[in-house]
Amino acid sequence: MITLVRDEPGTILAGKYELLRKAGTGGMAVVWKARTLGAAGFSRPVAVKRIIPHLATSQEFVAMFVEESRVVSELQHPGIAQIHDFGADDAGHHFLVLEWIEGVDLQELVDAFVGAAQPTPWTVMAEIVVQVLGALGAAHERRDAGGVVSPVFHRDVTPHNVRVGALGYVKLTDFGIARAADRSTMTRPDAIKGKLSYVAPEMLKGAPASVRTDLFAVGIVLWEALAGRRLFEAPSDMQVMFMVHDARVPDLRTIRPDIPEALAATVHRALAKDAAGRFESAHEMARALVDVLRAAPEPVDARTIASLVEWARPEAPKSHAPGAGTTEIELEEIEDVE
Repeated sequence: MITLVRDEPGTILAGKYELLRKAGTGGMAVVWKARTLGAAGFSRPVAVKRIIPHLATSQEFVAMFVEESRVVSELQHPGIAQIHDFGADDAGHHFLVLEWIEGVDLQELVDAFVGAAQPTPWTVMAEIVVQVLGALGAAHERRDAGGVVSPVFHRDVTPHNVRVGALGYVKLTDFGIARAADRSTMTRPDAIKGKLSYVAPEMLKGAPASVRTDLFAVGIVLWEALAGRRLFEAPSDMQVMFMVHDARVPDLRTIRPDIPEALAATVHRALAKDAAGRFESAHEMARALVDVLRAAPEPVDARTIASLVEWARPEAPKSHAPGAGTTEIELEEIEDVE
């Protein structure tokens, strides 16, 4: 019999980490903000992921958790949340220690604009997604120890898994249900993983995860960040499945007429129902967005993003967002991404 996990603030794991507060629950794990307990009083904040109690006794989910640790540890990129440690407590419950990213997730940032009845600044949203695509590109082009291309597909790109740091940098988190190409899947091959509203249409028919399925999810994330609402949302999972299957995407410029045509075209290309109509790689999609951003009169830098993160914090007053006005550009300066 395995004792269930019942953590609380002050819990010490393996004599090295003290849990401070719950930071969120997603998928199969609870995320805690914690601190290291080092010699001479050395301490730093970290994120600790713990399997949720009712899954802690499942060998299948424990195996997936171990797989996450192995996969993430092999992905070295500034835009991917890095793993610091992996272990088990005295009761045999596994935990994963990741870098702590102070800030908000992309959903929280967008919700702050919606709550303030303001449109999101399209330049900032595009820049955030460019950084996400850089992280995905590194995962898609991963090589194994022998130098052979062995891609990792995220399979769960959602606004909650895009962390926007207080210093203005962006990190893609939670490769917990990633599927490394060099290992067989640990769940039924026909299982649809990730959040249903962000899966590509072909995955509903049993197609495997791929570069283009990840890019479809990125397209949804950017569409929603610009529109300020969900793309595929319905009262039931079955209705959501029909919406995803049909992949009918409202014209983004009817919702946001202020954004460049080339930006809308980039988003809609990523959301093509036929996978062959999407971008071939994360880098190709990122280049299309960079071309749009080059024509913007004001560049987006880390300071710009950091100021919005500070404004979007739940405790911050929600007056007019800094630099949140719409930006107009000369559309003819940008080539059609099609």
